[in-house]
Amino acid sequence: MKLRFPESKIEHWAQKYSYARNEGELLALHEAVRAVGHLNKPQLRLLAQWKSPRSAPYIENNSEGFIREITHFALGTIDERARIEALTLLDGVLWPTASVILHVFHVERYPILDFRALWSVGMEVPSQFTFAFWLPYVKYGRSVAQRNGVTMRVLDRALWQFSNDNQPKGGT
Repeated sequence: MKLRFPESKIEHWAQKYSYARNEGELLALHEAVRAVGHLNKPQLRLLAQWKSPRSAPYIENNSEGFIREITHFALGTIDERARIEALTLLDGVLWPTASVILHVFHVERYPILDFRALWSVGMEVPSQFTFAFWLPYVKYGRSVAQRNGVTMRVLDRALWQFSNDNQPKGGT
């Protein structure tokens, strides 16, 4: 993995970030979710609508109790694999949406799994996400953010915006 732009430009690209769906309401949930240690259905619905509007309706198939238990476990466990994979047990939550849950609500720093962000670090989107793919991406994101003294949110915005402005149409 290697950034397609100089690390010194992370903040430049992050400042240019412009995404059609407003993340403010999503980020405003951070303290409330961290305080109770789990998501509820309206919070999960909001998050899923932000990341993946097409799969968001499937959130309704989950009971409130199931959402609470799964997200409580994922936000509380110390095992990296359990964190991400447990979230995919929820209907409407695939790896990219699970990565948003960890990105926004976990105490550890997590990048968002997105085709744009992957392109910006020189990675191909796999046909199926796996933990073996996920963990090196997480570690790389953490090291870049730490090395440059930026938050994971700043890095994520930069990766997304750089791709949005530079990735050839068709995703190659």
